Amino acid sequence: MPQGPKKPKWGARQLRLAIDAAGVAMWSWNVDTDMITMDDHAFELWGVSQSPDVTFEDLSAHIHPADRDRVRAAFAATRAISGPYEIDFRIMVGRDARWVSARGQGDDADIEGRVMFGVFLDVTGRKQAEEGNELLAGEMSHRVKNLLTIATALTAITSRSATTAPEMAKDLTHRLTALGRAHDLVRPLPGKPERGALLGDLLSVLLAPYDDMGAFSGRIRVSVPRMAVGESAATTLAMVLHELATNSLKYGALSCAEGTLDVSCDSSGESVAVVWTEQGGPEVVAAKAPGGFGGKLLQRGMDDLGGKAEVAWLRTGVVVTLHMSADRLRS
Repeated sequence: MPQGPKKPKWGARQLRLAIDAAGVAMWSWNVDTDMITMDDHAFELWGVSQSPDVTFEDLSAHIHPADRDRVRAAFAATRAISGPYEIDFRIMVGRDARWVSARGQGDDADIEGRVMFGVFLDVTGRKQAEEGNELLAGEMSHRVKNLLTIATALTAITSRSATTAPEMAKDLTHRLTALGRAHDLVRPLPGKPERGALLGDLLSVLLAPYDDMGAFSGRIRVSVPRMAVGESAATTLAMVLHELATNSLKYGALSCAEGTLDVSCDSSGESVAVVWTEQGGPEVVAAKAPGGFGGKLLQRGMDDLGGKAEVAWLRTGVVVTLHMSADRLRS
């Protein structure tokens, strides 16, 4: 009779190949002497020179300071844990931080000759993805709350100028539609390629919903040179300006009928400065420190554009100057 394919034989070499393919680093820990033995992959993961004399305290020096005490306490408790355990923590390799997952058996399970065995896994990619998802969730929550606040404020703005219910409905629909176009600039729709924009057009779409008389007239005045903004920078800059407009609608000049907003731009060689000037709004109170997700969003956006934001808390109104790299703005 014909025989089926032979099953592969698993030996030390085959096991080593599988472990290397999975990116698993192996370690053992003598619970009496505190000595740790690691394979080549573990030394590479930790970024330390190979040595037969490595203690837990030696490795602890490479653990991120914010995680060090937690990891020490967790490893000390592993001998009292029944069954498998897993500890995630950061280590420093030069200036870079890596996430490591240490896994083993607690309660002295499978201990041999006072030595416990386990593995290290590099989980940096997974942790970065988790942090990215948390950031995205926070941004989405922040943006939804802002959109609800803006919709409420736009309703109040429209009610001041409309004389009939149909007129108010028409004006409010126009403003909410413009707000939707502005939101698309902040986060392009999936499947649609990003495109660059002119700075003036970008400001026109973003600020149109907030002006009682329409963009480039009334209480919002824009004066910028003809300047192209790259597809990547357009999204970032739109997000920053949208955040400033939201804050102004909540607390600043755009929150009242008498308030005005002037946006100007100065370009000199390698740098570009967009100046956001509010006047006629409520009394300005300087923030003691950048607060909330909006402040972080503004800071991250300006970092992406190779610059910074300067805020002047003048009595007549807040003035925000956005300093950006000209090369980044064109990218």
